[in-house]
Amino acid sequence: MRALALLFTATLLANDAYPPPAFTDPQRTAKLQSALPEIDQLFRRYAAAEKVPGIVWGVVIDGKLAHVGATGVQDRTTKAPATANTVFRIASMTKSFTALAILKLRDEGKLSLEDPIAKWTPEFARMELPTRDTAPLRIRNLMSHSAGLPEDNPWGDQQLGASDADLDKWLRAGIPFSTAPDTRYEYSNYAFGLLGRIVTNAAGQPYEKYVQQHILAQLGMANSTFEFSQVPKATRAIGYRLKPDGTFEEEQPLPHGVFGAMGGLLTTANDLGKYVAFHLAAFPPRDEADNGPIRRSSVREMSHLWTPSNLNARGGTASISGYGYGLRIASDCRFNHIVSHGGGLPGFGSYMAWLPDYGVGIFAMTTLTYSGPSRTINQAWDVLAKTGGLQKREAPPSKPLTEMRAHIWNLWNDWTDAEANQIAAMNLFLDAPIPQRRAEIAALKKEAGRCATASPVIPENWLRGQFNIACANGPIGVFFTLAPTQPPLVQHIEFRRLESDKIRMGAPTGAPAGVACSE
Repeated sequence: MRALALLFTATLLANDAYPPPAFTDPQRTAKLQSALPEIDQLFRRYAAAEKVPGIVWGVVIDGKLAHVGATGVQDRTTKAPATANTVFRIASMTKSFTALAILKLRDEGKLSLEDPIAKWTPEFARMELPTRDTAPLRIRNLMSHSAGLPEDNPWGDQQLGASDADLDKWLRAGIPFSTAPDTRYEYSNYAFGLLGRIVTNAAGQPYEKYVQQHILAQLGMANSTFEFSQVPKATRAIGYRLKPDGTFEEEQPLPHGVFGAMGGLLTTANDLGKYVAFHLAAFPPRDEADNGPIRRSSVREMSHLWTPSNLNARGGTASISGYGYGLRIASDCRFNHIVSHGGGLPGFGSYMAWLPDYGVGIFAMTTLTYSGPSRTINQAWDVLAKTGGLQKREAPPSKPLTEMRAHIWNLWNDWTDAEANQIAAMNLFLDAPIPQRRAEIAALKKEAGRCATASPVIPENWLRGQFNIACANGPIGVFFTLAPTQPPLVQHIEFRRLESDKIRMGAPTGAPAGVACSE
Protein backbone atom coordinates (compact mmCIF):
# COMPACT_ATOMS: atom_id res chain seq x y z
CA MET A 1 0.00 0.00 0.00
CA ARG A 2 1.34 3.37 -1.03
CA ALA A 3 2.43 5.46 1.94
CA LEU A 4 -0.08 8.10 2.87
CA ALA A 5 2.50 10.82 3.35
CA LEU A 6 0.53 12.49 0.62
CA LEU A 7 -0.04 15.97 1.88
CA PHE A 8 2.58 18.49 1.06
CA THR A 9 5.62 19.07 3.15
CA ALA A 10 4.96 22.77 2.52
CA THR A 11 1.63 23.11 4.26
CA LEU A 12 1.92 26.87 4.37
CA LEU A 13 2.85 29.29 1.64
CA ALA A 14 6.14 30.66 2.98
CA ASN A 15 8.70 32.83 1.20
CA ASP A 16 10.23 29.90 -0.67
CA ALA A 17 6.80 29.14 -2.12
CA TYR A 18 6.90 32.35 -4.19
CA PRO A 19 9.91 31.94 -6.49
CA PRO A 20 10.51 34.95 -8.76
CA PRO A 21 10.70 34.49 -12.53
CA ALA A 22 14.17 34.49 -14.05
CA PHE A 23 15.90 34.53 -17.41
CA THR A 24 16.94 31.03 -18.40
CA ASP A 25 18.94 31.50 -21.61
CA PRO A 26 22.68 31.68 -20.74
CA GLN A 27 23.33 33.29 -24.15
CA ARG A 28 20.67 35.95 -23.67
CA THR A 29 22.98 38.93 -23.13
CA ALA A 30 25.24 38.00 -26.04
CA LYS A 31 22.24 37.63 -28.34
CA LEU A 32 20.85 41.02 -27.34
CA GLN A 33 24.23 42.71 -27.75
CA SER A 34 24.49 41.32 -31.27
CA ALA A 35 21.66 43.71 -32.23
CA LEU A 36 23.54 46.85 -31.15
CA PRO A 37 25.13 47.64 -34.55
CA GLU A 38 21.72 47.51 -36.26
CA ILE A 39 20.19 49.66 -33.51
CA ASP A 40 22.97 52.18 -34.06
CA GLN A 41 22.05 52.26 -37.74
CA LEU A 42 18.40 52.94 -36.86
CA PHE A 43 19.30 55.99 -34.80
CA ARG A 44 21.77 57.31 -37.36
CA ARG A 45 19.15 57.01 -40.09
CA TYR A 46 16.65 58.80 -37.85
CA ALA A 47 19.11 61.63 -37.15
CA ALA A 48 19.87 62.06 -40.86
CA ALA A 49 16.22 61.97 -41.93
CA GLU A 50 15.10 64.44 -39.25
CA LYS A 51 18.17 66.67 -39.58
CA VAL A 52 18.98 66.33 -35.88
CA PRO A 53 22.13 68.32 -35.00
CA GLY A 54 23.12 65.91 -32.22
CA ILE A 55 21.74 62.74 -30.67
CA VAL A 56 22.86 60.27 -28.03
CA TRP A 57 21.16 56.93 -27.36
CA GLY A 58 21.62 54.12 -24.90
CA VAL A 59 20.62 50.49 -24.39
CA VAL A 60 20.21 49.10 -20.87
CA ILE A 61 20.35 45.34 -20.30
CA ASP A 62 19.88 43.70 -16.92
CA GLY A 63 20.64 46.69 -14.77
CA LYS A 64 23.62 47.97 -16.77
CA LEU A 65 24.10 50.58 -19.44
CA ALA A 66 25.27 48.09 -22.04
CA HIS A 67 25.81 50.51 -24.91
CA VAL A 68 25.88 54.21 -25.76
CA GLY A 69 25.86 55.53 -29.30
CA ALA A 70 26.00 59.07 -30.62
CA THR A 71 26.12 61.03 -33.83
CA GLY A 72 26.31 64.72 -34.62
CA VAL A 73 27.40 67.57 -32.38
CA GLN A 74 26.39 69.01 -29.04
CA ASP A 75 27.23 72.51 -30.28
CA ARG A 76 27.09 73.55 -33.95
CA THR A 77 29.43 76.47 -33.29
CA THR A 78 32.29 74.62 -31.62
CA LYS A 79 31.57 71.35 -33.50
CA ALA A 80 32.10 69.45 -30.24
CA PRO A 81 30.69 65.94 -30.77
CA ALA A 82 27.75 64.62 -28.79
CA THR A 83 28.93 62.02 -26.27
CA ALA A 84 27.73 59.95 -23.33
CA ASN A 85 28.72 62.89 -21.09
CA THR A 86 26.85 65.57 -23.03
CA VAL A 87 24.14 67.19 -20.88
CA PHE A 88 20.68 67.42 -22.50
CA ARG A 89 17.45 68.84 -21.18
CA ILE A 90 14.98 65.93 -21.01
CA ALA A 91 11.81 68.00 -20.60
CA SER A 92 8.72 65.95 -19.62
CA MET A 93 10.75 62.87 -18.80
CA THR A 94 11.28 64.86 -15.58
CA LYS A 95 7.72 63.97 -14.57
CA SER A 96 8.77 60.48 -13.50
CA PHE A 97 11.36 61.98 -11.13
CA THR A 98 8.61 64.13 -9.63
CA ALA A 99 6.40 61.08 -9.18
CA LEU A 100 9.30 59.28 -7.47
CA ALA A 101 9.68 62.21 -5.07
CA ILE A 102 5.99 62.08 -4.17
CA LEU A 103 6.11 58.31 -3.62
CA LYS A 104 9.22 58.59 -1.46
CA LEU A 105 7.47 61.17 0.72
CA ARG A 106 4.44 58.87 0.85
CA ASP A 107 6.60 55.92 1.90
CA GLU A 108 8.12 58.08 4.65
CA GLY A 109 4.64 58.89 5.98
CA LYS A 110 4.88 62.58 5.11
CA LEU A 111 1.88 62.61 2.78
CA SER A 112 -0.76 60.35 1.27
CA LEU A 113 -1.72 60.01 -2.38
CA GLU A 114 -5.30 60.41 -1.12
CA ASP A 115 -4.54 63.79 0.44
CA PRO A 116 -6.61 66.58 -1.08
CA ILE A 117 -4.46 68.93 -3.12
CA ALA A 118 -5.68 71.76 -0.89
CA LYS A 119 -3.93 70.19 2.12
CA TRP A 120 -0.54 70.99 0.58
CA THR A 121 -1.53 73.89 -1.67
CA PRO A 122 -4.02 75.92 0.42
CA GLU A 123 -4.80 78.22 -2.53
CA PHE A 124 -6.47 75.22 -4.17
CA ALA A 125 -9.17 75.20 -1.49
CA ARG A 126 -10.72 78.22 -3.19
CA MET A 127 -10.67 76.59 -6.62
CA GLU A 128 -14.05 76.56 -8.35
CA LEU A 129 -14.68 72.97 -9.40
CA PRO A 130 -16.61 72.18 -12.59
CA THR A 131 -19.63 70.49 -10.98
CA ARG A 132 -21.22 70.57 -7.54
CA ASP A 133 -20.70 66.85 -7.09
CA THR A 134 -16.97 66.88 -7.93
CA ALA A 135 -15.02 65.08 -5.22
CA PRO A 136 -11.99 66.84 -3.73
CA LEU A 137 -9.06 66.53 -6.12
CA ARG A 138 -6.27 64.40 -4.72
CA ILE A 139 -2.56 64.02 -5.24
CA ARG A 140 -3.07 60.77 -7.17
CA ASN A 141 -5.21 62.70 -9.70
CA LEU A 142 -2.32 65.01 -10.47
CA MET A 143 0.15 62.12 -10.77
CA SER A 144 -2.03 60.12 -13.17
CA HIS A 145 -3.37 62.96 -15.34
CA SER A 146 -6.93 62.38 -14.14
CA ALA A 147 -7.55 65.75 -12.46
CA GLY A 148 -9.52 67.15 -15.42
CA LEU A 149 -7.01 69.98 -16.00
CA PRO A 150 -6.61 70.93 -19.68
CA GLU A 151 -3.88 69.64 -21.97
CA ASP A 152 -1.35 72.47 -22.00
CA ASN A 153 1.79 71.51 -23.92
CA PRO A 154 2.11 74.68 -26.03
CA TRP A 155 1.45 76.94 -23.03
CA GLY A 156 3.20 74.81 -20.42
CA ASP A 157 6.51 74.71 -22.29
CA GLN A 158 6.93 78.42 -21.78
CA GLN A 159 6.16 78.35 -18.05
CA LEU A 160 9.26 76.42 -17.01
CA GLY A 161 10.84 79.49 -15.44
CA ALA A 162 7.68 80.82 -13.77
CA SER A 163 8.09 81.97 -10.17
CA ASP A 164 6.26 80.93 -7.02
CA ALA A 165 4.53 84.32 -7.15
CA ASP A 166 3.31 83.54 -10.68
CA LEU A 167 1.85 80.22 -9.51
CA ASP A 168 0.17 81.93 -6.56
CA LYS A 169 -1.39 84.44 -8.95
CA TRP A 170 -2.64 81.72 -11.31
CA LEU A 171 -4.15 79.75 -8.44
CA ARG A 172 -5.96 82.83 -7.13
CA ALA A 173 -7.42 83.35 -10.59
CA GLY A 174 -8.51 79.71 -10.81
CA ILE A 175 -7.95 76.89 -13.32
CA PRO A 176 -10.47 76.05 -16.04
CA PHE A 177 -11.28 72.35 -16.42
CA SER A 178 -11.43 70.50 -19.71
CA THR A 179 -13.07 67.34 -18.38
CA ALA A 180 -14.82 66.23 -15.21
CA PRO A 181 -12.13 65.22 -12.68
CA ASP A 182 -11.41 61.55 -12.13
CA THR A 183 -13.29 60.50 -15.27
CA ARG A 184 -10.71 60.39 -18.07
CA TYR A 185 -7.12 61.05 -19.11
CA GLU A 186 -5.92 64.55 -19.97
CA TYR A 187 -2.21 65.40 -20.04
CA SER A 188 -1.37 68.38 -17.82
CA ASN A 189 1.94 70.12 -17.22
CA TYR A 190 0.14 72.31 -14.70
CA ALA A 191 -0.60 69.18 -12.64
CA PHE A 192 3.08 68.39 -12.28
CA GLY A 193 3.88 72.02 -11.50
CA LEU A 194 1.47 71.65 -8.58
CA LEU A 195 3.17 68.40 -7.58
CA GLY A 196 6.45 70.30 -7.39
CA ARG A 197 4.82 72.72 -4.93
CA ILE A 198 3.52 69.75 -2.92
CA VAL A 199 7.01 68.20 -2.74
CA THR A 200 8.40 71.50 -1.50
CA ASN A 201 5.76 71.89 1.20
CA ALA A 202 5.79 68.24 2.35
CA ALA A 203 9.59 67.91 2.33
CA GLY A 204 10.29 71.29 3.90
CA GLN A 205 12.85 72.15 1.22
CA PRO A 206 12.70 73.26 -2.42
CA TYR A 207 11.60 70.62 -4.89
CA GLU A 208 14.84 70.61 -6.87
CA LYS A 209 16.97 70.20 -3.74
CA TYR A 210 14.85 67.32 -2.53
CA VAL A 211 15.11 65.52 -5.87
CA GLN A 212 18.85 66.24 -6.07
CA GLN A 213 19.59 64.91 -2.57
CA HIS A 214 17.13 62.05 -2.27
CA ILE A 215 16.96 60.70 -5.84
CA LEU A 216 19.71 61.92 -8.16
CA ALA A 217 22.55 61.68 -5.64
CA GLN A 218 21.34 58.31 -4.38
CA LEU A 219 21.33 56.91 -7.91
CA GLY A 220 24.79 58.28 -8.69
CA MET A 221 23.45 60.76 -11.24
CA ALA A 222 26.19 63.26 -10.46
CA ASN A 223 25.95 65.14 -13.76
CA SER A 224 22.21 65.81 -13.61
CA THR A 225 20.80 69.18 -12.58
CA PHE A 226 17.82 71.51 -12.88
CA GLU A 227 19.97 74.59 -13.52
CA PHE A 228 21.14 75.08 -17.10
CA SER A 229 23.70 77.62 -15.87
CA GLN A 230 25.38 74.94 -13.72
CA VAL A 231 26.25 72.77 -16.73
CA PRO A 232 29.90 73.27 -17.84
CA LYS A 233 30.15 74.67 -21.34
CA ALA A 234 32.39 71.78 -22.32
CA THR A 235 29.53 69.29 -21.88
CA ARG A 236 26.47 71.47 -22.52
CA ALA A 237 24.16 70.52 -25.39
CA ILE A 238 22.84 73.53 -27.28
CA GLY A 239 19.26 73.19 -28.45
CA TYR A 240 18.17 74.13 -31.97
CA ARG A 241 15.05 74.74 -34.00
CA LEU A 242 14.93 73.74 -37.67
CA LYS A 243 13.51 76.65 -39.67
CA PRO A 244 11.37 76.22 -42.80
CA ASP A 245 14.30 77.27 -45.00
CA GLY A 246 16.37 74.35 -43.69
CA THR A 247 18.68 76.38 -41.48
CA PHE A 248 19.04 76.05 -37.71
CA GLU A 249 18.29 78.64 -35.08
CA GLU A 250 19.71 78.30 -31.58
CA GLU A 251 17.02 78.18 -28.90
CA GLN A 252 17.61 80.20 -25.78
CA PRO A 253 17.66 77.93 -22.72
CA LEU A 254 14.62 78.21 -20.48
CA PRO A 255 15.41 79.00 -16.84
CA HIS A 256 14.44 76.73 -13.97
CA GLY A 257 11.36 77.81 -12.05
CA VAL A 258 8.19 76.60 -10.42
CA PHE A 259 7.31 74.39 -13.39
CA GLY A 260 10.67 72.63 -13.26
CA ALA A 261 8.85 69.63 -11.78
CA MET A 262 7.13 69.08 -15.10
CA GLY A 263 10.14 69.35 -17.40
CA GLY A 264 13.29 71.02 -16.05
CA LEU A 265 15.84 68.24 -15.55
CA LEU A 266 19.09 68.06 -17.52
CA THR A 267 21.08 64.83 -17.67
CA THR A 268 23.59 62.72 -19.58
CA ALA A 269 23.38 59.33 -21.24
CA ASN A 270 25.55 57.84 -18.51
CA ASP A 271 23.23 59.21 -15.82
CA LEU A 272 20.00 58.37 -17.64
CA GLY A 273 21.25 54.82 -18.12
CA LYS A 274 21.45 54.49 -14.33
CA TYR A 275 17.91 55.80 -14.01
CA VAL A 276 16.44 53.37 -16.54
CA ALA A 277 18.40 50.54 -14.90
CA PHE A 278 16.92 51.54 -11.52
CA HIS A 279 13.39 51.20 -12.87
CA LEU A 280 14.13 47.86 -14.49
CA ALA A 281 15.68 46.61 -11.24
CA ALA A 282 12.31 46.96 -9.50
CA PHE A 283 11.15 43.88 -11.42
CA PRO A 284 10.34 41.16 -10.63
CA PRO A 285 8.96 41.25 -7.05
CA ARG A 286 11.35 39.25 -4.87
CA ASP A 287 12.73 38.75 -1.38
CA GLU A 288 16.22 40.21 -1.66
CA ALA A 289 17.18 43.39 0.21
CA ASP A 290 15.49 46.56 -1.01
CA ASN A 291 18.20 49.23 -1.00
CA GLY A 292 16.18 52.12 -2.44
CA PRO A 293 16.35 55.04 -2.65
CA ILE A 294 12.66 54.31 -3.27
CA ARG A 295 10.98 51.00 -2.50
CA ARG A 296 10.84 48.58 -5.40
CA SER A 297 7.11 48.20 -4.83
CA SER A 298 6.66 51.97 -5.20
CA VAL A 299 8.65 52.01 -8.44
CA ARG A 300 6.42 49.21 -9.74
CA GLU A 301 3.40 51.23 -8.62
CA MET A 302 4.48 53.98 -11.02
CA SER A 303 4.36 51.46 -13.86
CA HIS A 304 0.76 50.46 -13.28
CA LEU A 305 -1.79 51.80 -15.77
CA TRP A 306 -3.88 54.07 -13.57
CA THR A 307 -5.63 56.18 -16.22
CA PRO A 308 -6.40 54.55 -19.59
CA SER A 309 -6.25 56.87 -22.57
CA ASN A 310 -6.27 55.04 -25.92
CA LEU A 311 -7.31 51.72 -27.43
CA ASN A 312 -6.07 51.33 -30.99
CA ALA A 313 -6.99 48.42 -33.26
CA ARG A 314 -6.12 48.80 -36.91
CA GLY A 315 -4.04 47.14 -39.57
CA GLY A 316 -4.24 43.78 -37.81
CA THR A 317 -2.59 45.09 -34.63
CA ALA A 318 -3.94 46.35 -31.35
CA SER A 319 -2.61 48.36 -28.44
CA ILE A 320 -3.86 49.98 -25.28
CA SER A 321 -2.13 52.84 -23.50
CA GLY A 322 -2.56 55.22 -20.64
CA TYR A 323 -0.72 56.82 -17.76
CA GLY A 324 0.78 55.52 -14.55
CA TYR A 325 2.46 57.89 -12.14
CA GLY A 326 4.75 60.11 -14.21
CA LEU A 327 5.09 57.39 -16.87
CA ARG A 328 3.18 56.22 -19.92
CA ILE A 329 2.06 52.60 -19.85
CA ALA A 330 1.09 50.47 -22.85
CA SER A 331 0.45 46.94 -24.08
CA ASP A 332 0.57 45.83 -27.70
CA CYS A 333 0.60 42.60 -29.67
CA ARG A 334 4.25 42.02 -28.79
CA PHE A 335 4.59 43.07 -25.17
CA ASN A 336 2.24 43.02 -22.20
CA HIS A 337 3.95 45.87 -20.40
CA ILE A 338 5.75 48.80 -22.04
CA VAL A 339 6.81 51.73 -19.85
CA SER A 340 7.89 54.98 -21.46
CA HIS A 341 7.86 58.75 -21.52
CA GLY A 342 8.89 61.42 -23.96
CA GLY A 343 10.10 64.95 -23.51
CA GLY A 344 10.03 68.01 -25.71
CA LEU A 345 10.98 71.63 -25.12
CA PRO A 346 12.36 74.34 -27.37
CA GLY A 347 15.70 72.96 -28.54
CA PHE A 348 15.34 69.42 -27.23
CA GLY A 349 13.50 66.16 -27.76
CA SER A 350 13.92 62.89 -25.88
CA TYR A 351 12.35 59.52 -25.26
CA MET A 352 12.91 56.60 -22.91
CA ALA A 353 11.20 53.22 -22.80
CA TRP A 354 11.70 49.89 -21.10
CA LEU A 355 10.21 46.41 -20.98
CA PRO A 356 10.06 45.35 -17.31
CA ASP A 357 9.39 41.68 -18.10
CA TYR A 358 12.39 41.51 -20.44
CA GLY A 359 14.98 43.51 -18.48
CA VAL A 360 15.74 45.83 -21.40
CA GLY A 361 15.44 49.61 -21.86
CA ILE A 362 16.33 52.12 -24.59
CA PHE A 363 16.53 55.92 -24.49
CA ALA A 364 17.61 58.77 -26.73
CA MET A 365 18.18 62.52 -26.34
CA THR A 366 18.44 65.07 -29.13
CA THR A 367 19.23 68.74 -29.70
CA LEU A 368 16.26 69.45 -31.94
CA THR A 369 12.94 70.90 -30.79
CA TYR A 370 10.34 68.19 -30.04
CA SER A 371 12.26 65.46 -31.90
CA GLY A 372 11.51 62.52 -29.63
CA PRO A 373 12.58 59.31 -31.41
CA SER A 374 9.81 57.07 -30.08
CA ARG A 375 9.28 55.31 -33.41
CA THR A 376 12.95 54.46 -33.68
CA ILE A 377 12.91 52.90 -30.21
CA ASN A 378 9.83 50.93 -31.21
CA GLN A 379 11.71 49.62 -34.24
CA ALA A 380 14.65 48.71 -32.02
CA TRP A 381 12.44 46.31 -30.05
CA ASP A 382 11.90 44.35 -33.25
CA VAL A 383 15.64 44.28 -33.91
CA LEU A 384 16.26 42.90 -30.44
CA ALA A 385 13.49 40.34 -30.89
CA LYS A 386 15.12 38.98 -34.06
CA THR A 387 18.16 37.90 -32.05
CA GLY A 388 16.11 35.39 -30.05
CA GLY A 389 17.42 36.94 -26.85
CA LEU A 390 14.38 39.12 -26.13
CA GLN A 391 12.48 36.60 -24.06
CA LYS A 392 10.49 37.11 -20.88
CA ARG A 393 11.61 35.79 -17.56
CA GLU A 394 10.24 32.33 -16.94
CA ALA A 395 8.50 31.64 -13.68
CA PRO A 396 9.74 28.49 -11.92
CA PRO A 397 6.97 26.36 -10.44
CA SER A 398 6.10 27.04 -6.84
CA LYS A 399 6.54 24.28 -4.29
CA PRO A 400 2.75 23.76 -3.90
CA LEU A 401 2.37 23.33 -7.68
CA THR A 402 5.27 20.88 -7.91
CA GLU A 403 4.01 18.80 -5.01
CA MET A 404 0.44 18.82 -6.33
CA ARG A 405 1.64 17.71 -9.74
CA ALA A 406 3.17 14.62 -8.10
CA HIS A 407 -0.13 13.73 -6.42
CA ILE A 408 -2.14 14.20 -9.63
CA TRP A 409 0.35 12.01 -11.51
CA ASN A 410 -0.16 9.38 -8.81
CA LEU A 411 -3.92 9.54 -9.32
CA TRP A 412 -3.56 9.17 -13.08
CA ASN A 413 -1.46 6.04 -12.65
CA ASP A 414 -3.31 4.50 -9.71
CA TRP A 415 -6.39 6.29 -8.48
CA THR A 416 -7.24 5.99 -4.78
CA ASP A 417 -10.11 7.84 -3.17
CA ALA A 418 -7.97 8.50 -0.11
CA GLU A 419 -5.37 10.47 -2.08
CA ALA A 420 -8.03 12.21 -4.14
CA ASN A 421 -9.81 13.41 -1.01
CA GLN A 422 -6.58 14.60 0.59
CA ILE A 423 -5.70 16.96 -2.28
CA ALA A 424 -9.23 18.14 -3.10
CA ALA A 425 -10.65 21.50 -2.06
CA MET A 426 -14.18 21.22 -0.64
CA ASN A 427 -15.77 22.16 -3.99
CA LEU A 428 -13.90 19.75 -6.26
CA PHE A 429 -16.06 16.67 -5.83
CA LEU A 430 -19.23 18.69 -5.42
CA ASP A 431 -18.70 19.99 -8.95
CA ALA A 432 -18.04 16.44 -10.25
CA PRO A 433 -18.29 13.47 -7.84
CA ILE A 434 -15.41 11.03 -7.40
CA PRO A 435 -17.02 8.26 -9.52
CA GLN A 436 -17.47 10.68 -12.40
CA ARG A 437 -13.87 11.92 -12.15
CA ARG A 438 -12.56 8.39 -11.94
CA ALA A 439 -14.59 7.32 -14.99
CA GLU A 440 -13.43 10.32 -17.04
CA ILE A 441 -9.78 9.51 -16.35
CA ALA A 442 -10.29 5.82 -17.16
CA ALA A 443 -11.91 6.65 -20.50
CA LEU A 444 -9.15 9.09 -21.42
CA LYS A 445 -6.42 6.60 -20.48
CA LYS A 446 -8.06 4.02 -22.75
CA GLU A 447 -8.00 6.47 -25.67
CA ALA A 448 -4.46 7.63 -25.00
CA GLY A 449 -2.82 4.23 -24.72
CA ARG A 450 0.21 3.56 -22.60
CA CYS A 451 1.40 6.70 -20.79
CA ALA A 452 5.02 6.58 -19.70
CA THR A 453 6.17 9.97 -18.42
CA ALA A 454 4.90 13.33 -17.26
CA SER A 455 6.60 16.69 -17.78
CA PRO A 456 7.48 19.04 -14.95
CA VAL A 457 4.75 21.48 -14.07
CA ILE A 458 4.49 24.55 -16.32
CA PRO A 459 3.31 27.43 -14.11
CA GLU A 460 0.93 30.15 -15.15
CA ASN A 461 1.27 31.66 -11.71
CA TRP A 462 2.08 30.42 -8.22
CA LEU A 463 -1.27 28.62 -7.85
CA ARG A 464 -2.18 27.61 -11.42
CA GLY A 465 -0.29 25.31 -13.71
CA GLN A 466 -0.18 22.59 -16.33
CA PHE A 467 1.82 19.46 -16.97
CA ASN A 468 1.75 17.15 -19.96
CA ILE A 469 1.62 13.35 -19.98
CA ALA A 470 3.37 11.54 -22.87
CA CYS A 471 1.11 8.75 -24.14
CA ALA A 472 1.24 6.32 -27.04
CA ASN A 473 -1.66 7.94 -28.91
CA GLY A 474 -0.76 11.55 -28.16
CA PRO A 475 -0.14 13.79 -25.17
CA ILE A 476 -2.57 14.59 -22.39
CA GLY A 477 -2.59 18.04 -20.83
CA VAL A 478 -3.40 18.32 -17.14
CA PHE A 479 -4.60 21.78 -16.09
CA PHE A 480 -5.13 22.55 -12.42
CA THR A 481 -5.77 25.49 -10.11
CA LEU A 482 -5.22 25.57 -6.36
CA ALA A 483 -7.66 27.13 -3.91
CA PRO A 484 -6.97 30.04 -1.52
CA THR A 485 -6.66 27.68 1.44
CA GLN A 486 -3.83 26.60 3.69
CA PRO A 487 -2.55 24.27 2.47
CA PRO A 488 -3.56 25.13 -1.13
CA LEU A 489 -5.81 22.32 -2.40
CA VAL A 490 -7.12 21.56 -5.90
CA GLN A 491 -10.23 23.57 -6.73
CA HIS A 492 -10.17 22.84 -10.49
CA ILE A 493 -8.62 20.10 -12.58
CA GLU A 494 -9.01 19.13 -16.22
CA PHE A 495 -7.44 16.35 -18.32
CA ARG A 496 -7.44 17.08 -22.05
CA ARG A 497 -6.04 15.54 -25.24
CA LEU A 498 -3.44 17.83 -26.84
CA GLU A 499 -2.33 18.18 -30.43
CA SER A 500 1.27 18.66 -29.33
CA ASP A 501 3.19 18.16 -26.13
CA LYS A 502 4.59 21.66 -26.62
CA ILE A 503 1.26 23.33 -25.90
CA ARG A 504 1.48 25.60 -22.88
CA MET A 505 -1.10 27.42 -20.85
CA GLY A 506 -2.08 30.99 -21.61
CA ALA A 507 -0.86 33.30 -24.34
CA PRO A 508 2.44 32.90 -26.22
CA THR A 509 5.43 34.48 -24.53
CA GLY A 510 5.29 38.26 -24.93
CA ALA A 511 1.78 38.47 -26.35
CA PRO A 512 -1.24 39.44 -24.29
CA ALA A 513 -4.11 36.98 -24.55
CA GLY A 514 -6.68 38.02 -27.13
CA VAL A 515 -4.34 40.38 -29.01
CA ALA A 516 -3.01 39.21 -32.34
CA CYS A 517 -0.07 40.58 -34.29
CA SER A 518 -0.48 41.08 -38.01
CA GLU A 519 1.29 38.59 -40.22
